[in-house]
Amino acid sequence: MTAPDESTRLPAAAGDELKACCAAAYSSDVVALLLGDSYHPGGTALTRRLTGHLALTDASRVLDVASGRGTTALLLADAFGVCVDGVDYSPANAALAQGAAAAVGLAERVTFTTGDAEHLPFPDGVFDAVVCECALCTFPDKVQAAAEFARVLRPGGRVGIADVTAAPDRLPPELTGLGARIACIADARSPAEYAEILAAAGLLTIHTERHDAAMTRMIDQIEARLNLLRMTAAARLDDAGVDLAAAPAVLAASRAAVADGTLGYTLLIAEKSP
Repeated sequence: MTAPDESTRLPAAAGDELKACCAAAYSSDVVALLLGDSYHPGGTALTRRLTGHLALTDASRVLDVASGRGTTALLLADAFGVCVDGVDYSPANAALAQGAAAAVGLAERVTFTTGDAEHLPFPDGVFDAVVCECALCTFPDKVQAAAEFARVLRPGGRVGIADVTAAPDRLPPELTGLGARIACIADARSPAEYAEILAAAGLLTIHTERHDAAMTRMIDQIEARLNLLRMTAAARLDDAGVDLAAAPAVLAASRAAVADGTLGYTLLIAEKSP
C-alpha cells in the first residue's frame, strides 16, 4: 500500500478559505432545505448501519466530526445511549445543534463545539469512536484530519466514515470547480485512497461497503427540491450562491458519473491498533 500523496495538500491560507466557504454553505438554511436533515446520502438509516460497526456500549464516548446541525450526534445519543461530542467549523451550526440537544432533553449527553477537524480541540485518547459522515472529502488536508482522528481515539477505538468516493482523473468539468468541491465531489478520493490515508495515521480499515444507490437517490432528491425552490424561493437560492443556470448540468453530470462508476458513496470502518 502506498503512502497518500502529500502534493494534494492545499497551502494553509487556501485551505482556511475553503473551510470558511464550506462552513458558510453548510450553515445556510437553503442548503438545509436542499439536503434534508442528515446532509448526506443514505440519511439516518446509513448512520445506524455505520454505527452498528463501531462496537459501542452505553459507556462509550463518541466524537462526531463535522457534526453540522447535530442530526447524527443526537441520533447516536438517543438510539445507542452513548455520550457524544460534536465538532463543527461553523459556530452557527454548533449553536443550532446545542439548542436542538436541549430541546429534546439530550444536553447532558451531547455537547457541540466549534473547531477544526485538522486541529481537534480534544486531548489524546479520550474517545472510543469517531464518526465522520460526508465531510472528509471536503477537508483540505485529509492526511492531517486522519491523524487527528487517530490521536483522539483510545487504543482499539474505531473510526466510522461514510463519504463520497470518486476517480478524480475521470471527473467531467462540471464536477471539478469550487462549488463541486464544497458539494463533496471535486476532492473526493477512491475507497482505496481513503484507506491509505487512514493507514498512514495508524488506522487499519477492517470493513468497507459501497452504497452508490444512496448517492443517486440524493441527487434525485436535490433535483426535486431545487425545482420546487426555483418556483418558491429563487431569490434565497441566489443569495446562497446556488447557480440555477448551471444546476441542471451539474446534477446530470453527477448522475452519469455515479452510473459509470466515477462517483459513489462508501462506508469505511477503521481501527486503531490496541
